[in-house]
Amino acid sequence: MLEFKKITLGDKNLFDKYLKAKKFLSSEYSFTNLYMWRDYYHTDYCIYKGALIIRKRDTEGYFTFLEPVGYKEEELNEIIELFITFKNQIKIKNIFDNLTKDFADKISLYKEYNFIVSEDRDSFDYIYEKEKLSMLSGKKYHGKKNHYKSFIKNYNYTILDMRLEDVSCRIKETLTIWHNKKNFTDERLKYEMKVIPDLIKNIHYLDLKGIAVEVDNEIAAFALGEKVGKEMAVIHVEKADIKYNGVYSFINKTFLDQCFKEVKFVNREQDLGIEGLRKAKESYHPIFMEKKYKGF
Repeated sequence: MLEFKKITLGDKNLFDKYLKAKKFLSSEYSFTNLYMWRDYYHTDYCIYKGALIIRKRDTEGYFTFLEPVGYKEEELNEIIELFITFKNQIKIKNIFDNLTKDFADKISLYKEYNFIVSEDRDSFDYIYEKEKLSMLSGKKYHGKKNHYKSFIKNYNYTILDMRLEDVSCRIKETLTIWHNKKNFTDERLKYEMKVIPDLIKNIHYLDLKGIAVEVDNEIAAFALGEKVGKEMAVIHVEKADIKYNGVYSFINKTFLDQCFKEVKFVNREQDLGIEGLRKAKESYHPIFMEKKYKGF
């Protein structure tokens, strides 16, 4: 039986060794993402036959596995059999979740296991061309550019580097104010608001970049992200106070201009099936969706 361990900050080097070598486009396969949501999804891991095995638990208590990373082809069948054994012993609905297309196609070839593989649209990552998000040129982005210009015209703002200690402290204070004011009922959002200070505290160790936007001595917005590979940035967190008109268009563009000039693509993660979030992400016109799959 595999012995799983909870993910800790100290596991970053181990995970980076596996995940960066694979060059995943999916946001689920970044250490920051796994670390950020470790308590919400009860994420744990083990090393088996030299492969990294990551396990999660959904909000209904069902276990599921991400695709193994760093396995030898000749040992994949043994790993799959091990997962099937788990299915018979613990609460599992989907053996696999957040699979890349390559791995989904691969397990479909194992006819003896009768895997049913399906797309998980709510988990698709939105991938954008960075230059288009930065320039906001053309008819498609006319509305976004107007919102951006409106913010610049109407507010006296300052861009702050979140890596500076005094800035990070102010953002933590702002999060507390927002949390108390909004009285969030969505459990995922409540969790996210509580875990963001941990990311900020460890921003250097996690190799994250972040900026905040200050208006009249108040934090109006902030964003956190990281560069993955040579050509892509992943935006893990983007929060703003909508009382400032155009603030989201401003933070979206400015964060890329300030911190990710050299990348070609931007991954803004999934919409989770939330209608408003899907509409917002689609409005920025992704160049493609990084599909993800479930395996039953």
